[in-house]
Amino acid sequence: TTADNDDVRVELLMVIDPDLALHGRTCYEPLVSTHLDTQGGGKICPMGLKDSQLANGEEIVLSIRTHWKALAEPIALAIFLLAVVWAGWWFTRDLSYGTWITLALGVLAVGIALFFVVIPILRWSTERYTITTRRISHRTGILTKVGRDIPLHRVNDIGIEKGLLDRILGCGTLTVSDATDKAGMDLHDVPGVEAVHVQLQNLLYSRDDGSDDGEWPPNEPPRSRGRA
Repeated sequence: TTADNDDVRVELLMVIDPDLALHGRTCYEPLVSTHLDTQGGGKICPMGLKDSQLANGEEIVLSIRTHWKALAEPIALAIFLLAVVWAGWWFTRDLSYGTWITLALGVLAVGIALFFVVIPILRWSTERYTITTRRISHRTGILTKVGRDIPLHRVNDIGIEKGLLDRILGCGTLTVSDATDKAGMDLHDVPGVEAVHVQLQNLLYSRDDGSDDGEWPPNEPPRSRGRA
């Protein structure tokens, strides 16, 4: 039923991004519907695909931002740079040229932070994995947008990988392979990776015609899923 589907999707949102589910249906609705209420003042959650980029009848099932684990290194570097600048000021505050040393350290820290803190954070904020009822989409890029889509009916394998830290944080990598010669699509640092993997399997099974030929729509009658 529709109510059951809503409950499942809310549960998945709680796993993938608790903030989205806790903000209420103004955030939840755009993730599962192609209708975005831009006139009603409701909050629109960030997504990799816009409403205008969806095909007729296509709906967004999940819109996922990579796990915050990707921000650990730039944030740690930012703290280290602040500590260096503070230490420089502390040890040279009584010197006549201490202000210049602190200023030089500050300029150097800002330059390093721009490339190794700000840019990684912006890159993280613009990267999205979107799963719709028809495809798996990856969008990233700050100024130049880069993306790739794999139609669900072309997917023939979904691999999952979770390192020790990933298991602790509840994230992981999904590798989606399709029926082409191109390399598979790697979805790194997917939060709630187990729930996303199950959702993908359910979507693939619902669209499987049993022919294993990559055709959609199928040109032959569906084969029986069970034993004859």
